[in-house]
Amino acid sequence: MLLLAVGLLASRLWLVEPVTVSSDSMAPALPKGSVVLMFKPGPLLGPVRAGDLVVFTSPEDGNPAVKRAIAFGGQSVAIEDSVLVVDGVPQAEPGIDHSRIDGTYFGPVTVPDGHVFVLGDNRSGSIDSRAYGSVPLESLQATVLWPAGR
Repeated sequence: MLLLAVGLLASRLWLVEPVTVSSDSMAPALPKGSVVLMFKPGPLLGPVRAGDLVVFTSPEDGNPAVKRAIAFGGQSVAIEDSVLVVDGVPQAEPGIDHSRIDGTYFGPVTVPDGHVFVLGDNRSGSIDSRAYGSVPLESLQATVLWPAGR
Protein backbone atom coordinates (compact mmCIF):
# COMPACT_ATOMS: atom_id res chain seq x y z
CA MET A 1 0.00 0.00 0.00
CA LEU A 2 2.83 2.39 0.88
CA LEU A 3 4.55 1.58 -2.41
CA LEU A 4 1.36 2.42 -4.30
CA ALA A 5 1.00 5.74 -2.46
CA VAL A 6 4.64 6.64 -3.16
CA GLY A 7 4.17 5.70 -6.83
CA LEU A 8 1.07 7.88 -7.15
CA LEU A 9 2.78 10.80 -5.45
CA ALA A 10 5.83 10.49 -7.68
CA SER A 11 3.61 10.31 -10.74
CA ARG A 12 1.83 13.51 -9.76
CA LEU A 13 5.08 15.32 -8.94
CA TRP A 14 6.93 14.44 -12.13
CA LEU A 15 4.55 13.08 -14.76
CA VAL A 16 0.86 13.93 -14.77
CA GLU A 17 -1.11 16.43 -12.72
CA PRO A 18 -4.71 17.60 -13.00
CA VAL A 19 -5.30 21.34 -13.26
CA THR A 20 -8.62 23.19 -13.31
CA VAL A 21 -9.16 25.78 -16.04
CA SER A 22 -9.96 29.01 -14.19
CA SER A 23 -11.31 31.18 -17.01
CA ASP A 24 -13.31 30.98 -20.23
CA SER A 25 -10.28 31.91 -22.35
CA MET A 26 -10.12 28.43 -23.91
CA ALA A 27 -13.88 27.97 -24.44
CA PRO A 28 -15.53 26.20 -26.11
CA ALA A 29 -12.76 23.54 -26.13
CA LEU A 30 -12.12 23.96 -22.38
CA PRO A 31 -14.90 25.82 -20.56
CA LYS A 32 -14.22 27.35 -17.16
CA GLY A 33 -14.05 24.62 -14.54
CA SER A 34 -12.77 21.95 -16.94
CA VAL A 35 -10.09 19.66 -15.58
CA VAL A 36 -7.15 18.87 -17.84
CA LEU A 37 -4.23 16.53 -17.31
CA MET A 38 -0.86 18.24 -17.59
CA PHE A 39 1.94 16.04 -18.93
CA LYS A 40 4.93 17.60 -17.24
CA PRO A 41 7.71 16.03 -19.34
CA GLY A 42 5.88 17.00 -22.56
CA PRO A 43 7.97 20.08 -23.45
CA LEU A 44 11.16 18.15 -22.66
CA LEU A 45 10.37 15.03 -24.70
CA GLY A 46 9.84 16.67 -28.05
CA PRO A 47 9.12 19.93 -29.73
CA VAL A 48 5.85 21.65 -28.98
CA ARG A 49 3.88 22.04 -32.20
CA ALA A 50 1.40 24.63 -33.37
CA GLY A 51 -2.02 23.65 -32.05
CA ASP A 52 -0.71 21.97 -28.89
CA LEU A 53 -2.20 23.08 -25.60
CA VAL A 54 0.55 24.23 -23.24
CA VAL A 55 0.70 25.13 -19.55
CA PHE A 56 2.87 27.93 -18.18
CA THR A 57 2.81 30.45 -15.36
CA SER A 58 0.68 33.41 -16.40
CA PRO A 59 2.58 36.69 -16.38
CA GLU A 60 -0.74 38.33 -15.43
CA ASP A 61 -1.45 36.60 -12.11
CA GLY A 62 1.18 33.89 -11.51
CA ASN A 63 -1.35 31.05 -11.82
CA PRO A 64 -1.07 28.16 -14.28
CA ALA A 65 -2.42 29.17 -17.68
CA VAL A 66 -3.57 26.89 -20.49
CA LYS A 67 -3.31 28.32 -23.99
CA ARG A 68 -2.82 27.09 -27.55
CA ALA A 69 0.67 27.27 -29.10
CA ILE A 70 0.34 29.25 -32.33
CA ALA A 71 3.80 30.21 -33.64
CA PHE A 72 7.47 29.95 -32.73
CA GLY A 73 10.71 31.92 -32.99
CA GLY A 74 11.09 33.74 -36.30
CA GLN A 75 7.48 33.33 -37.38
CA SER A 76 5.09 36.25 -37.85
CA VAL A 77 1.62 36.25 -36.33
CA ALA A 78 -1.38 38.40 -37.18
CA ILE A 79 -5.14 38.30 -36.81
CA GLU A 80 -6.96 39.82 -39.77
CA ASP A 81 -10.73 40.24 -39.31
CA SER A 82 -10.76 37.24 -36.92
CA VAL A 83 -8.58 35.01 -39.15
CA LEU A 84 -5.27 33.82 -37.70
CA VAL A 85 -2.40 34.40 -40.13
CA VAL A 86 1.04 32.82 -39.56
CA ASP A 87 3.85 33.79 -41.93
CA GLY A 88 1.28 35.35 -44.26
CA VAL A 89 -0.79 32.16 -44.53
CA PRO A 90 -4.35 32.06 -43.13
CA GLN A 91 -4.73 29.17 -40.68
CA ALA A 92 -7.65 26.76 -40.47
CA GLU A 93 -8.97 26.78 -36.91
CA PRO A 94 -12.00 24.52 -36.73
CA GLY A 95 -12.55 25.13 -32.99
CA ILE A 96 -12.73 28.92 -33.26
CA ASP A 97 -16.10 30.64 -33.50
CA HIS A 98 -15.16 33.43 -35.92
CA SER A 99 -18.59 35.08 -35.60
CA ARG A 100 -17.78 35.93 -31.94
CA ILE A 101 -14.54 37.70 -32.87
CA ASP A 102 -15.50 39.27 -36.20
CA GLY A 103 -13.64 42.54 -36.68
CA THR A 104 -10.66 41.48 -34.54
CA TYR A 105 -7.25 42.65 -35.78
CA PHE A 106 -3.78 42.19 -34.29
CA GLY A 107 -0.18 42.50 -35.46
CA PRO A 108 1.67 41.39 -37.33
CA VAL A 109 4.41 40.65 -34.80
CA THR A 110 7.48 38.44 -35.09
CA VAL A 111 8.00 35.83 -32.38
CA PRO A 112 11.48 36.09 -30.82
CA ASP A 113 13.79 33.07 -31.02
CA GLY A 114 13.29 30.66 -28.14
CA HIS A 115 9.68 31.79 -27.59
CA VAL A 116 6.16 30.62 -28.40
CA PHE A 117 3.17 32.82 -29.20
CA VAL A 118 0.07 31.55 -27.38
CA LEU A 119 -3.61 32.38 -27.82
CA GLY A 120 -6.80 31.42 -26.07
CA ASP A 121 -9.47 29.89 -28.28
CA ASN A 122 -11.99 32.43 -26.96
CA ARG A 123 -10.13 35.32 -28.60
CA SER A 124 -12.52 37.99 -27.33
CA GLY A 125 -12.18 36.80 -23.71
CA SER A 126 -8.54 35.75 -23.49
CA ILE A 127 -5.51 37.48 -22.04
CA ASP A 128 -2.66 35.91 -23.98
CA SER A 129 0.45 36.76 -26.02
CA ARG A 130 -1.39 39.70 -27.56
CA ALA A 131 -1.27 41.30 -24.09
CA TYR A 132 1.92 39.96 -22.46
CA GLY A 133 4.02 38.93 -25.45
CA SER A 134 5.50 35.61 -26.41
CA VAL A 135 6.33 33.06 -23.72
CA PRO A 136 9.90 31.72 -23.40
CA LEU A 137 9.99 28.03 -24.32
CA GLU A 138 11.80 27.26 -21.06
CA SER A 139 8.78 28.66 -19.19
CA LEU A 140 6.51 25.89 -20.48
CA GLN A 141 5.63 23.63 -17.56
CA ALA A 142 3.67 20.98 -19.43
CA THR A 143 1.60 20.06 -22.41
CA VAL A 144 -2.04 19.07 -22.04
CA LEU A 145 -2.36 15.31 -22.25
CA TRP A 146 -6.14 15.18 -21.93
CA PRO A 147 -8.29 16.42 -23.44
CA ALA A 148 -6.20 16.41 -26.61
CA GLY A 149 -5.07 19.69 -28.16
CA ARG A 150 -6.80 19.44 -31.56
